[in-house]
Amino acid sequence: MTRSEALEIELGNGENQGIATLWLANEAGRNALGEAFFAELPQRLQQLAEDPEIRVVILAARGRDFSVGIDLEFLAQTLKQEGEKAPLAGVGRRLGLREEVIRLQSAVSSIEKCPKPVLAAVHGYCLGGGMDVITACDFRLASSEALFSIRETRMAMVADLGTLQRLPRLVGEGQARQLAYTGEDVSASRAQEMGLVNEVFDSVEALHEEALSIARNISMNSPLAVQGSKAVLQYSQGKSTADGLDYVATWNAAFIESEDLKEGVSAFFEKRPPHFKGC
Repeated sequence: MTRSEALEIELGNGENQGIATLWLANEAGRNALGEAFFAELPQRLQQLAEDPEIRVVILAARGRDFSVGIDLEFLAQTLKQEGEKAPLAGVGRRLGLREEVIRLQSAVSSIEKCPKPVLAAVHGYCLGGGMDVITACDFRLASSEALFSIRETRMAMVADLGTLQRLPRLVGEGQARQLAYTGEDVSASRAQEMGLVNEVFDSVEALHEEALSIARNISMNSPLAVQGSKAVLQYSQGKSTADGLDYVATWNAAFIESEDLKEGVSAFFEKRPPHFKGC
């Protein structure tokens, strides 16, 4: 297990071999997202992406809540620092703020860019920046008491780390606009109805058990096929069906002749479970 100020990596073993759980570990701060989180998240995901033993990542949280959003002290400090850098140059200060927002956006986008599937297991509050984080994941599971909100609107801010770009693809334009404009709280059951989360479970324990179960199912498949499916799905967003078909044709032309495919065919005829190696 690897732990730092904001994040903790737990590597599975036994039947959970190949599964990494990336825990939000700022339990005392209710997993508010501050500098440590934004600095560490891309590094941790890169570490997991480069580990050939890891096939799927679960993003979960220690403590009472998944995340109560951006750390307001971190936000205030950022605004103060940018003001001190260019106290008299309004344009310079705004450019500095823009660069900082882009840095934070890049950190959250590292979830989406991770070549391996990242599934979110959400409990408690998932507010503001927490929504940015989970919408960048491949899919989401929740416990029944989970609560979701684009809370920035109620704080006189515009959500700027990815929710407004990703949420409409998940729940539709109308639902996304309503949530963004009102900043209203959304229960887990409603989140499931609108398509934000795939499944809802009665307890946090059941949530984490099922997340591991789904991750095990993913990890048993060929890593080449799973990561290829993610790459094709990512590429196809916002493009025509023809563009997506052309891309997957190129992908399979490059990767379909693999040892994993041979193993899959052999296992089928030999009536045994396949043992994929990712090559």
